[in-house]
Amino acid sequence: MEKELLIFGANGALGKGIAKTFLEKDYDKIYLFASAFDNADYKSAVKVIIKDLSVEENVAAAFKNVKSGKDKLLFLYNAIGGYFGGKTIWETDVINWDNILKINLKTSFLIAKYFAKFVAESYGGAICFTAAETGIHAESKKAAYGVSKSALIHLVKSLALEGVKINLSVNAIAPFIIDTPANREWMTDADYNTWTKPEEIGELAFSLFNNFNFVTGNIIELKERFEISKK
Repeated sequence: MEKELLIFGANGALGKGIAKTFLEKDYDKIYLFASAFDNADYKSAVKVIIKDLSVEENVAAAFKNVKSGKDKLLFLYNAIGGYFGGKTIWETDVINWDNILKINLKTSFLIAKYFAKFVAESYGGAICFTAAETGIHAESKKAAYGVSKSALIHLVKSLALEGVKINLSVNAIAPFIIDTPANREWMTDADYNTWTKPEEIGELAFSLFNNFNFVTGNIIELKERFEISKK
């Protein structure tokens, strides 16, 4: 049985960590989707340039690079996402509201739609999304972001129910905060050791994929990590 992996948003801070982890795993083929790529070493992965994935035609074009098959297991991690915060609801412009819903929800819906079609034509597979703690527990001045992630969580749970018929497992990982350069710049005095690392999210997703036939419909919260010192 061939195993193929798709990573969307592979050139972002989270996506790079995800890709780094999975490129060391045993997959027959790995596809990396991004709007641009830098000089990072992606080994033998297939790099695919994508356009705005809130446009259905662009999502359809991206998936034309992949082939289904009854001898294949297909896996996908979606690292595409955006953040908007710092405004009360009455201070939030509708443009910002619509934009964050487009990035975090509409793109995820379209990726899920087309990937599910491919899995239905294959032996089975799994998809993992990036949710957020704010999508589960509301925070002040993060309504637009929280609503977009909460809606994504509902999408995950709905697709997990429907996916059983096509051997599709659906889960999401919901970090409180991820250790990225942008977040470090935003919170200069934080203890970064307590932040979840992108590569660790990759390892968790890998475990979910390895057990996809009985792990589905879960939103895995990642709150505060701790260091395990070597004795």
